[in-house]
Amino acid sequence: MAISVVPFVIAQFPKMLKTHHGERLAILLALIASFSLVLAYCLYQVFQPWVQKRKLAYAKHKHVISGILQHAQKQALGRLLNDDGSPNENVIRKLFHKIDNDDSRNLSRAELHALIIGINFEEIDFDKNDAVDKIMDDFDTSGNDTVEEDEFVAGMKIWLHEAKQKVEASGAYSNKFVNDYHARTREDHDQLVDRSDEAVESVENPGWCIAKAVGYLLLGATICAAFADPLVDAVHNFSNATHIPSFFVSFIGLPLATNSSEAVSAIIFASRKKQRTCSLTFSEVYGGVTMNNTLCLGVFLALIYFRELTWDFSSEVLVILLVCVIMGLFTSFRTSFPLWTCLVAYLLYPLTLAVVYVLDFVFGWS
Repeated sequence: MAISVVPFVIAQFPKMLKTHHGERLAILLALIASFSLVLAYCLYQVFQPWVQKRKLAYAKHKHVISGILQHAQKQALGRLLNDDGSPNENVIRKLFHKIDNDDSRNLSRAELHALIIGINFEEIDFDKNDAVDKIMDDFDTSGNDTVEEDEFVAGMKIWLHEAKQKVEASGAYSNKFVNDYHARTREDHDQLVDRSDEAVESVENPGWCIAKAVGYLLLGATICAAFADPLVDAVHNFSNATHIPSFFVSFIGLPLATNSSEAVSAIIFASRKKQRTCSLTFSEVYGGVTMNNTLCLGVFLALIYFRELTWDFSSEVLVILLVCVIMGLFTSFRTSFPLWTCLVAYLLYPLTLAVVYVLDFVFGWS
């Protein structure tokens, strides 16, 4: 969503430099950037299930790692980390010899498979052989399809370092640290499972669905192109007839009317108060803004470019840039949203209206 403001910045670039040279070139580049972002966004939606599967596989692997660490702790072999956070090499070697059933001083795939089965990961479903392959990839640096003692120690040190990056220890690295890491990986896995239910859902006749989606996109673009000018005339005539300033009609009445369907849909989803439906609500909002900033802007820029109109929307671009960047950064670094966060979004609406009004009618930007 934040990236989708790039075409606005490109189109506004000559205005920022206070020059009339290269205005048409800037509009053309912004037009190309807009439709390129539309294409990229569509491709992202197509490949998102594959990305989600990869993330889920990675989360399962991390949960297996934490399970092995927790298993070592439960076997009363000792603490895996010293008080200063450094790996306890003696305990790691004890774990190696416990897994090495045939005392061959290396771990085979069968011994690693037996270890994973012995831990009994009842809470998640995963391919045991695939888990063994991933452990081999992490530990077997020599490539001889076995894990030697030094390789095991080095691999465990890497795992413990990753655990320390994931979970902050309060004071000494106690046994609780490993349990916290195991709980965190389980939580990450469960969150991805909830998202995968929505993202990796099987679709009947995907070819028809793709063709239908492309048809809707083309139809929407055609409607925008055909009715853009009449809509502007209708707003202008309505403003004159009712003696309501066109500013208020354009920035208050019209957005409420055009976005009402998305608002109702978002409220219906959110009212179910489930993690998945809330996720769908946010996705719909982000998707709506992204499409407005790319597809709708692209059609608008095409009209300006081919009919040789003037781009004079400095104040509007500024507020769109501010809102998208602020909300984009704010929501990119959070996965949960307390009630107070909605106030930030709500306050941006009257604030941006005030900014546009002041810039256009007081400072004469328009």
